[in-house]
Amino acid sequence: MHLLFRFPAVTRRNYLLLRHYKAAKKPPSPTPTPPKAPKKPQNFSFHGITWEDPYSWMSSLNDKVAMRHMDVYMEQEEKYTEAVMSDSERIVNKLHFEMASRVPFELSTPSLRWGPWLYYRRVEEGKPYPVLCRRLASLHDDFISHKYPPAGFDFTTGKTVEQKLVDYNLEAERFGGYAYEELSEVSPNHHFLAYTMYDKDNGYFKLSVRNLNSGSLCSKPQAVSVSNLAWAKDGQALLYVVTDEKMRPYRIYYSLIGSTDEDVLLLEESDENVHISIRHTKDFKFVTVNTLSPTSSKVFLINAADPLSGLKLVWESGAIVRCVIEHHQGYLYLFTNAPKGGQSVDYHYLLCSPEDTHSNPRKWEEVIVDDPNLVIEDVDFSDKYLVLIVRENKKLQLCSVGLPLAFGKGAVKLRKLDMQFLSLPKHVCQISPGPNYDFFSSVMRFIISSPVMPDAVVDYDLATCKWNIIQQQNMLHDRTRILYGTNSSSVSVEPSDAKYSSPVHANLEDDRLWNDLSEFYACEQYVVPSFDGVLIPLTIVFARENTKDEKPGILLGHGAYGELLDKRWHSEFKSLLDRGWVIAYADVRGGGGYGKKWHHDGRRTKKHNSINDYVSCAKFLIEKDIVNENKLAAWGYSAGGLLVAAAINRFPDLFRAAVLKVPFLDITNTLLHPILPLVADDYEEFGYLGDLDDFLAIREYSPYDNVQKDVLYPSVLVSSSFNTRFGVWEAAKWVARVRDLSIYDPKRPILLNLTTDIVEENRYLQSKESALEAAFLIKTMESLI
Repeated sequence: MHLLFRFPAVTRRNYLLLRHYKAAKKPPSPTPTPPKAPKKPQNFSFHGITWEDPYSWMSSLNDKVAMRHMDVYMEQEEKYTEAVMSDSERIVNKLHFEMASRVPFELSTPSLRWGPWLYYRRVEEGKPYPVLCRRLASLHDDFISHKYPPAGFDFTTGKTVEQKLVDYNLEAERFGGYAYEELSEVSPNHHFLAYTMYDKDNGYFKLSVRNLNSGSLCSKPQAVSVSNLAWAKDGQALLYVVTDEKMRPYRIYYSLIGSTDEDVLLLEESDENVHISIRHTKDFKFVTVNTLSPTSSKVFLINAADPLSGLKLVWESGAIVRCVIEHHQGYLYLFTNAPKGGQSVDYHYLLCSPEDTHSNPRKWEEVIVDDPNLVIEDVDFSDKYLVLIVRENKKLQLCSVGLPLAFGKGAVKLRKLDMQFLSLPKHVCQISPGPNYDFFSSVMRFIISSPVMPDAVVDYDLATCKWNIIQQQNMLHDRTRILYGTNSSSVSVEPSDAKYSSPVHANLEDDRLWNDLSEFYACEQYVVPSFDGVLIPLTIVFARENTKDEKPGILLGHGAYGELLDKRWHSEFKSLLDRGWVIAYADVRGGGGYGKKWHHDGRRTKKHNSINDYVSCAKFLIEKDIVNENKLAAWGYSAGGLLVAAAINRFPDLFRAAVLKVPFLDITNTLLHPILPLVADDYEEFGYLGDLDDFLAIREYSPYDNVQKDVLYPSVLVSSSFNTRFGVWEAAKWVARVRDLSIYDPKRPILLNLTTDIVEENRYLQSKESALEAAFLIKTMESLI
């Protein structure tokens, strides 16, 4: 309600009186006292080393008494966080309003064409979860459902053109008010949908198959603890993988839809170190089975037309490597980073082999000559084209090559192929292939990301080299462009006849089409020498018109699993950028984007490199006066929380504040006594405790085990979830130990923020969490609003 209707009118006389009236000062609120977690010391020994853990009881999930104590303690933490942040309620609400207003008002996701159908998800007004829908593209190709899609109604013909497939609000009723979907696969004949929903009461994913014509659930399969799906027999049969009690994927089952027969066990892996995954080739001719262990990677093929005919080994390697197989017109293509001739390689490459070969072992030929200056990051196949995401001098590009490639004539240089390039905006940090289910379509979808541009969903016509921006939020007008089918408002760019020697680059007009924000926000690239001289990429984003003397900043890092650091534009950071903050991204070793060696130099016994790289970038920001001294905040998510917490332990005075989101902090105990499901990649990343060198390295950097005593720590906001899949005890134990050992300063609180759901699934809740984090940082830095 407007203020005019809330307060009585004030006359000039009354106003003059009020000017000289001094309201009685409210007594200051007492400083909140942090809760103190109960200590129940327990000793552990391994490799002859003994240590004490006073808070191990927090992870005793089967101890009802301990869990009751945990509930009480968590309630105390909630109240403490609320009390500390109570004086920032106005700031939180203001930031939440700003951030929520920038949440794209998407009534629907961009429709994805597959065969005759357009598939999309949309949110009905007032409901928390979306509805999966489809409509026939051939009937009303120009039908645009932007503002009023609920009935899928074409006002021109008076016909309903939409078919509801799954209403996830009803799924939430099936699963106790909570709907989280992990897997979703439409059958190639478009008759069925196989999907898994998380049952949080039982802690597993449950498989369901829905008949898309009738809308009813099929009687089978209805398996639980399902981790993978793949269709076979043109959608008449489903293969699925289930996990054991330790959440290890270990069995493959075959289920014939509509049959009353028991599901058939195709494979069971008894070795507890082996993990199984499956996927179908894009032409649905084969189901590939990958088995991974610490010492081997194997790929088997199952004939999708006859899944009961058995598994056929087609490739193996003596190490954990990436290996993805596709089939194209009688040939198998393998994209991998496996060692060559016993020597590890720092890149991915493409191999090819005839589908029907009598050689034993199978002979694989290289398709493209290795080029250290033009590295292939990823590939995608269609019936007539091969699409490559390549990196040249750390710059990402997207190109296509016609198929089939010549086989049997030896590898060719990529630069000599007839490569067509897609025009891209400035500062591209990530190119992600879309689902691209339709193998026989010439149109492929990609998501183009930049630190200074909202994600753009782009359809690239490989036959004409035209591209259309299907969806991208326009931050300048607070609207989102969403297009369905063919429409004159779509952005279409004609192809260039340039080949590799002169690839297509974005021009000024293209930048406007991309909704690039670089006119308002600068993006700068630096290389920072780490402690050992290795140059670490550092990306910095800030508002161009910032004239404030204050220069607070956030340094984000991840550095694990060879995964790309998320440097995409995040609209919630706009509230900080517009207040003069600097957002910096440290691409430390252990992360992705710079080859396998970059990843391996930041894992296991070399994890210290990641931490030192992050610290080097933090010091660089301060030394170069990019961020004011004592105004730098650290930020890390999941394994990035480990990175940040370890850096704080080593240099607590380097940071004024930190935000840790669902962080991995108690690494020794988690690896030694796993409660959450761990896979081979987790041990390959952090180490095998049976290996003494790995164990000693972990003990040296584990955040929980290396909290400094009698030292002043920065203010820290740790966000975790009651959902045990995220391990709330990781956060709670670290918070309790830091409070116990460090110097207490009420101006530098250590807070534990708890959520009861997965906020990533609800954009409103996500903006609320982001507002709290930003308010916490502003409060800590004492910045101006």
